[in-house]
Amino acid sequence: MFARPIAVVIAVAAMCTALNAQRTSLPEVKVRWDRMCQIRKEKFDHILPEAMRENGIDMWIVAQKEGHDDPLAPLLGPGYTGSIGYFVFTDTGGDHIERAALGIEDHHRELCGAYDIPDGDTDLLKFVTARDPKRIGINMSAEMGLADGLTKSLHDHIVKTLGPQYAARLVGAEKMVSDFSSRRTASEIVAFGEAGEMGRQIAERALSNEVITPGVTTLADVAWWIEQQQYDHHLGSSFNVPSVYVTGPNGIEATSNDRIIQRGDLIMLDFGVGYLTMWTDQKRIAYVLKPGETTLPASYQTAFDNAVRVRDVIHRTARPGKVAQVMMDGINAAIVAAGIQQMRGFNQPRADNSVEFIIGCHSVGDWGHGIGPSMAFFNPGRLTYEMRPGNLFSIELFAYTPIPEWGGKKLRIPLEDDGTVTARGVEWVYPINPRIILVK
Repeated sequence: MFARPIAVVIAVAAMCTALNAQRTSLPEVKVRWDRMCQIRKEKFDHILPEAMRENGIDMWIVAQKEGHDDPLAPLLGPGYTGSIGYFVFTDTGGDHIERAALGIEDHHRELCGAYDIPDGDTDLLKFVTARDPKRIGINMSAEMGLADGLTKSLHDHIVKTLGPQYAARLVGAEKMVSDFSSRRTASEIVAFGEAGEMGRQIAERALSNEVITPGVTTLADVAWWIEQQQYDHHLGSSFNVPSVYVTGPNGIEATSNDRIIQRGDLIMLDFGVGYLTMWTDQKRIAYVLKPGETTLPASYQTAFDNAVRVRDVIHRTARPGKVAQVMMDGINAAIVAAGIQQMRGFNQPRADNSVEFIIGCHSVGDWGHGIGPSMAFFNPGRLTYEMRPGNLFSIELFAYTPIPEWGGKKLRIPLEDDGTVTARGVEWVYPINPRIILVK
């Protein structure tokens, strides 16, 4: 009676084995191409229509020239631009946005199927006239580099090419670009989680005895090791040289330089990796044990626990549906209600015994510092954007705790891990920082 089910299980297992063998036989570059093709199609199908219509954009023109791709080109699609080329997206009604690549060559584009017109003529005026859009978005932004790809000369070229009638309809597409890039498909969130996990593993290995020998290894050695790992795994870098720094009673003592790591040092790491079009921003902390020590000093553990308290409040309080500034104000109030004092300004601790905090929960994903809504004082424009389900955030915070061994000066503990904001709160996409790593 069990013959048939067992036979089915064996057949399924054999099929899975064959599929896995086929999967692993594909070159990594093809695997990544397949995944980016899927991400691109889903962004165009599900995100682009709402981004254009919410912002009143009938046509979106992304112009680039040889040697100067638009910052969004990796998401829109690679290609060779011989002179001047355009990605043009037109709202023709219905559920579909027409997608055209004009003068940007890519021999694989048609195979992907993300574009309706994969290799169109470069006569921009003819193309625009045939569609007669009322508002034409172009990539200009005062705050966000990823939405500011249009150079002065390209802008002048578009104005001249379109003539007075259509040039008068040009508008900056800053908010639309933010919405399009920062609202995530499931395929993007999966890729972002993988990027975060790869980054986590590199960070935690870097701050361990695998890399650090007290009295020998320098901060620069650790930074170079991290960069080599990124190179070996074909990962981008969110911030170029990783920030590997030592914190003491007077703040940061040295960063990613020839300072030799000593016993008793408290080491911080701040960096991010890039995978496909997903970019992370992560921190980890390590303590180098002194001779005879086997555990973290109690005062350091208290400082870390205070930072975790702040993170826990953010984790359960952050929700979509509000403007980022309003949500940040609510989170700050909830942390104060939990008994931790809000700092007057970044790195401006009070000379008292209070535990203080400041948060900078910024958009992430489209870069280490993303272009979506941000609960961060250093992204003033993005504080005005509404938080939407699926937005990716770097949950970044700093907690300052008085340390008796430092004469009451405050130890700054930074925590930063990445997740998505849902109706349930923050949901992490990889295991977050649970402790200060001990280096023997």
